[in-house]
Amino acid sequence: MIQEVSFPPAHTSPLIEIHRVTRRFGSKTALADISLTVPRGGVFGLIGGNGAGKTTLIKHVLGLLKAQTGTVAVFGLDPVANPVGVLGKIGYLSEDRDLPNWMRVRELLRYSQAFFPAWDPRYAEELREAFDLDPAAKIKNLSRGQRARAGLLVALAHRPELLVLDEPSSGLDPVVRRDILSAIIRTIADEGRTVLFSSHLLDEVERVADRVAMIHEGRILMTATMDDIKDSHRRITLRFSTFQDRPPQLVGAISSMGSGLEWTYTCYGASEQLKQAALALGAAVVEETPLTLEEIFVSRLPVRSSRSQAADLAATPQPAAT
Repeated sequence: MIQEVSFPPAHTSPLIEIHRVTRRFGSKTALADISLTVPRGGVFGLIGGNGAGKTTLIKHVLGLLKAQTGTVAVFGLDPVANPVGVLGKIGYLSEDRDLPNWMRVRELLRYSQAFFPAWDPRYAEELREAFDLDPAAKIKNLSRGQRARAGLLVALAHRPELLVLDEPSSGLDPVVRRDILSAIIRTIADEGRTVLFSSHLLDEVERVADRVAMIHEGRILMTATMDDIKDSHRRITLRFSTFQDRPPQLVGAISSMGSGLEWTYTCYGASEQLKQAALALGAAVVEETPLTLEEIFVSRLPVRSSRSQAADLAATPQPAAT
């Protein structure tokens, strides 16, 4: 298993520091001694299947849950002890998109503005127009995609230092997902702000994240930059000169499949090192291909649950109207 790594030191302190946090709900352990550092700037992807602990971790960042053990610091502050100092700098959009149904869009904006001293009315109006939201429309009459856009508008209009998105595209159609992922997340990151993006849809995270933490059953499997994760994992197919009734042990191999003369390995390591290891086994590399983030994540899961977890990750929400 890859150990947690530290990112290169920055001129400023990390935006989020989580140290040895454990959280239990009755007999269930939702977070198990988790430590995680989120640097300032860019998009940090928190990935894992449903029930992995992503939302529980985010609730600790927002101060909605207090760590039973360990510490949480956001902007250098305890979000439970100092919610005013923390929440005023955070924009938050959850899967639930819980908005007051009785309000109209214009009323939602006026209502939300009262909670954020840094609210930018001109920017809010620009977002409303960009998201094609009718100011006179009632929230209860908005489609699921429109509700997501309205929730994102509220999260963005005060130009937060940290944007937290917890499964924001669940159940949304590709057009709305594209709006959230490609345009909004990238824009915030390019302005020097930070996005913490939680999702079980790994292809989405792969397109936008600079850094990634993989979480499974309340534990961090690995965390690194996206480039490091992609560059250090690959699939190679080896051809042996003699029949092999089982896969020869290849240094860096995570899993293998095949038979006889040809075996395919999912590997961790540099390409040249793997080729040298194959040569030492008397094998030739006949194919080498990169892996998707989802393939890498599934390869890192404990064997007993990888099949069910892969099925969970592959599940795609039903399209919704925009």
